[in-house]
Parts: sequence; C-alpha cells; structure tokens
Amino acid sequence: MHPMLGIAVRAARRAGAIINRAARDVELLPVTRKRHNDFVTEVDKAAERAVIEILHRAYPDHAILAEESGASAGNAGESEYTWIIDPLDGTTNFIHGFPQYAVSVALRHKGLLAQAVIYDPTSNELFTATRGRGAYLNERRIRVSKRAQLSEALLGTGFPFRDLQSLDEYLAMFREFTLRTAGQRRAGAAALDIAYVAAGRLDGFWEIGLSPWDMAAGALLVQEAGGLVGDFRGDSGYLDSGRIVCGNPKIFAQMLRVIGPLAAK
Repeated sequence: MHPMLGIAVRAARRAGAIINRAARDVELLPVTRKRHNDFVTEVDKAAERAVIEILHRAYPDHAILAEESGASAGNAGESEYTWIIDPLDGTTNFIHGFPQYAVSVALRHKGLLAQAVIYDPTSNELFTATRGRGAYLNERRIRVSKRAQLSEALLGTGFPFRDLQSLDEYLAMFREFTLRTAGQRRAGAAALDIAYVAAGRLDGFWEIGLSPWDMAAGALLVQEAGGLVGDFRGDSGYLDSGRIVCGNPKIFAQMLRVIGPLAAK
C-alpha cells in the first residue's frame, strides 16, 4: 500500500470509529441546518477534526479542502498536494438511522487525483485506490461491471436536495433513464454510490449539484477499476461543475447520449 494511502486509511478508520460510537445514540445528537435540506452534526465536525489531525501530523505542508471547515493551506503556503475530505457523506441518512453513509478521503497532486479512500463504517467495507495501481475493496481487486446494454443496467443517482433550480432538468433525465434502464437507486450517499460503480454493484451513476468532496475519492476508484468519469459532456470538469456521470465504458457512453440533449446549456 502506498504510504500516503496508508495514512488516509488510518484517518478514515478513525473517523469511522467516531461515527459508529455516535450511531448508538443518534437520536440524542443536536442537528444544525446549514441550508435547505443540508444538515450537520457534531459527529461530522468531530470526524473531520480526526481526519485532519492525522493528515496534518503526517503531512503538515499539504493543503486541505474539507466539507465542514472549507479550504486551508499547508504550513508552507500553496501546496502541490490537496486532501479532499467528506467526514460523513450521507449525514441525513445518519441522523435518521439509515445505514448508508461513509467517510471519503482523496488526495489530489498537481491537479490529478492520486489516492482515494471511501470507508463504510456500518459494514466495515474499505474501498481504496492509488493512481496506476488499481482499485480495491478490503484488499480484493475490484472492477466495474461488464454489462453492455443500458436497457439491462442498474444506475445510481441522487435527487436534487439543496439547490432545486435544476429539478426540472433532473426529472427529465430521471424519466428517460427510468424508461431505458433496468432500474435506478437513490440511497443518499454519493461517495458510496460511486464506489459501488467501481465494485460493479451499479453499472453507472449520475447526479447534479455535488461538491468536490462528494466525488473525488469515488472518481479515482471508478477510473482505477476500469470505468470512465466525466461531466454531462463527458469532459473532466465534474469536480468544478458538480455534474457527474460515471460507469463502465459502454454504459458511460450510452448515459451521455441520454443526458446530452436534456442537459442545460
């Protein structure tokens, strides 16, 4: 295992332990609303502090981009390395006791995703990837599915829940995919959904309105598992636009053909 990936795994597991302890009494947790349908708990903050502490101890000069604390530079100022962190992806699921949430940690080096960890603390499933070295689930190599026809594909998605300005656009796409696929699933934790694409559990995934920390680790997992990731044009700007499509190569291409005519210009 790459040393930087090892540090990221340690950080994700530490956050997962904090989340699992809190899950025993989740109904007692105070919940703060950041904006419409966007919640945060003390568990999110504690898990993020734990991740950042471990990363900063190992790499004090690296920059951090985290959901709760935002962006911060390393001690040396601008860094070639940026850790992209979601300490609890699926907070709404967590506060309802719905066991679909994860810790997501990615490292970007000179603009390229280099390391990825997604950890599901409820199932103890650890998804990892290093650029050029493949993707793994609990140390077992994983690959995207081999399904070739969109009509047979199972897709993951996420309903717009913060900014509803894209709702009509999304619903048009959702309708087309409902007509053209074997089914769609909305579990409520994008990082895990994308990891499931890497593991072949879903054939593809698409969503509007995500943040970089929702996508970064999962994107590298999919790429290292043999899949493709892009924005709604198939380009590489998904971390900036928040619009992502991913899947095995054949399903990815067919998804883009459905989305293209319906996407806002």
